[in-house]
Amino acid sequence: MINIEEIMTKIPHRYPFLLIDRVIDIVPDQSATGIKNVTINEPHFTGHFPSKPIMPGVLIIESMAQTSAVLVCETLKGQADNKLVYFMSIEEAKFRKIVSPGDQLFLHVKKLRSRANVWKFTAEAKVDGAVVAEAIFSAMIADK
Repeated sequence: MINIEEIMTKIPHRYPFLLIDRVIDIVPDQSATGIKNVTINEPHFTGHFPSKPIMPGVLIIESMAQTSAVLVCETLKGQADNKLVYFMSIEEAKFRKIVSPGDQLFLHVKKLRSRANVWKFTAEAKVDGAVVAEAIFSAMIADK
């Protein structure tokens, strides 16, 4: 398990844009599961939507990406120092169910392939075992 303090040593995101709380079940160079505890005090809920707070789909995708960035850093170990993981593409994104405050997102990411500094992942986000979102995305590892 990788706790929040360790996550912050691996990726540069900070509040309000650090969107994962823990990473569990990590298998370097293969897969990881991130956890995002969705809470009402997150800034996007004041406007999305005031009468029915719903987590924006793009933030669910970003949570998946942050989980994959931790997987990359765990895989590369010291080679990831002074590197950032940047989005390159998002494909086949689908949003299946609403995510609301009080939900706990389980972000399952799997590496499809990596070639040089480009990595491709498939990901699913689940709440209570039900898929709420899925996507395929690519990322590039580059110097800070």
